[in-house]
Amino acid sequence: MASFSAQQQLRTPTPYGTTAAPPPTPSQNHHHHHHSTSASAEDLSRLLHRLPAPSLSLPTRFSLPLFSLSSQNPQPPSQLGYFQLTDHSIPSQLSNSAQSESLSLFSLSKDQKIQFFPQNWPLGYDGDDELSHDLDESFCIDSESETELPLSSLKEFTRALEKVGLQVIDLLSRSVGFDNPLRDDPTQYCSLMWVSSSEGLVGNNKPVFSGKMYPYIVGLQYQLRSQKYSLLSDSGWVTVSPRVDSVLVTIGDIAQVWSNGKLKKVRGRPVPNLGDDNISNKAHTITMTLLVSLPMESTIAPLVPAMLEDEAEDEADHGDEDKVHKRDQERAVFRSFSFEDYAWRVYHERLLLKDPLDRYRV
Repeated sequence: MASFSAQQQLRTPTPYGTTAAPPPTPSQNHHHHHHSTSASAEDLSRLLHRLPAPSLSLPTRFSLPLFSLSSQNPQPPSQLGYFQLTDHSIPSQLSNSAQSESLSLFSLSKDQKIQFFPQNWPLGYDGDDELSHDLDESFCIDSESETELPLSSLKEFTRALEKVGLQVIDLLSRSVGFDNPLRDDPTQYCSLMWVSSSEGLVGNNKPVFSGKMYPYIVGLQYQLRSQKYSLLSDSGWVTVSPRVDSVLVTIGDIAQVWSNGKLKKVRGRPVPNLGDDNISNKAHTITMTLLVSLPMESTIAPLVPAMLEDEAEDEADHGDEDKVHKRDQERAVFRSFSFEDYAWRVYHERLLLKDPLDRYRV
């Protein structure tokens, strides 16, 4: 930066556009004009360096696509792996009630948390291992979880998000061309509500994800208030700001395999961005994420139309390049694998640096 002229420094591009130069300050002594301009440039440079680091180092790389369930031709965005959903059927009052019940869980003693939510992987309370602490704990429940605590709103909220999630999965399957195995058989899926306390902290300008991961088809998170989140997509870390009362939808690893790689995905759950100003309030910041996933006995495989070997060979022999190209596109890019083995691996190893699906690519 030292080799740039003052005018160039004042018009340096930023993530938010070009910084315009301020109007010139009158000078009584023309001899000091160059010195004053340099001083102004240095002052501006210092000011830019004082701006909050996360806003500069983690800009929103893509705008957050908006999708309405009331659209006449519903075609959910699939290019990024995430979008915000409007015109859904979930009332904000239900979300508020569910959050109030969720907050009460974290005020329980450690013994009560373990007693009321015993571990039945992946269900139960997570926070009694040596990697956890008071500000990093979570509860994983489903709509059928039995507990002595009054959690009627949270369970109703779970069912409401599940209904929306199933709609999204059906629309995604239609848009990219695979058969939705959940459409007529409710035994083919399960829904997990992950209630977490400040698992996603931002430190040294980088997202920190300390919560457990779990495979899912789609994830849904109702936005009660204005909040930024970091997502680890196939394109890297991105920051998004969903609208209040919208639902942040993330496409998961199972959906990517089902679509034969046509759908982009998000790895893990959204990470709330909490600045240093929120440190004293971390214990009161929670996220409620509904993951539509699969039963343990499931097998994951691409759901693409299969072509017979003799048909493929016949097309190649006759030199039909268009059909051969189509056949190449329809070849499975993932091999089939056990959901239980995969889920156990990503849950316990907390894989983030490397895509856990890489070992299953053909």
